[in-house]
Amino acid sequence: MLSSPFFLYLSLVLPVAFAATTKTTPLAISAIQAHFKQALLVPEVFPTFSPDATLDIAFAASPISPGQPLAQADVGTKPAVTISALDDKSLTGSFTIAMVDADVVGADESGGVNRHWLENGVTVADGALSNASATVITAYAGPGPASGSGPHRYVVLLYQQPTTFTAPADLSKLVDGVQKFDLNAYVKNSGLGNLVAANYFTVEVGTDSTSLPATSSVVTSTLATRSASAGASTASGASSAPAPSGSTRPNGASKLNLGFAPVLVALAMIALLQ
Repeated sequence: MLSSPFFLYLSLVLPVAFAATTKTTPLAISAIQAHFKQALLVPEVFPTFSPDATLDIAFAASPISPGQPLAQADVGTKPAVTISALDDKSLTGSFTIAMVDADVVGADESGGVNRHWLENGVTVADGALSNASATVITAYAGPGPASGSGPHRYVVLLYQQPTTFTAPADLSKLVDGVQKFDLNAYVKNSGLGNLVAANYFTVEVGTDSTSLPATSSVVTSTLATRSASAGASTASGASSAPAPSGSTRPNGASKLNLGFAPVLVALAMIALLQ
């Protein structure tokens, strides 16, 4: 029979192991930063990118990896979004979520980006995005790149929304349809806070007849990881990850210490058999 001290140990330790399900790791933060740089989202769309969390996207309950190429038919409905932070406190308060079409690598973004999704006042509960009390400005509109224009980069963004946030007059209520807008100007003029987390996928319709700049793969073993407490960098020894364009691996967010929980279960089984 299971001894009471051992049962007490499990009751104290197992919740700690499973409580990590909404936390990410410094390496995962470094990895998504590297993905955005190799896809030239930095600096083509964002001058800098220093997230505090990782953002996971799932279409029809199927999670995607950063930069994963998807069929237009598979991304027509709004995805489920979950956030994993280094510090749970960074997920409190209100946020603005948006999705923009950053076009193909090397595209001229001076005229703005197409807005496919914009909601103000969303919240995060247990890592899941909730829009129960949100103001929908642009309801999610699935990607629709022109045929033959190449793989468009669709970026999902989560910004901190401080109490000083004021929506611009032209984007304070529902605006139907996909429209082009200046994302960085919107962030600045409305008083949005930090870009907390972001992810992206690509969609291509038809066959691209242009020649796009090459992008390099993201190898996590070469990344410097950011300290969760002091912002310091340390060398990482993790295994390599594939390039976003062909990746099917999750984005690296640490959902659970899988090497820890099985050991506890095994110990419990041994105790039961004794």
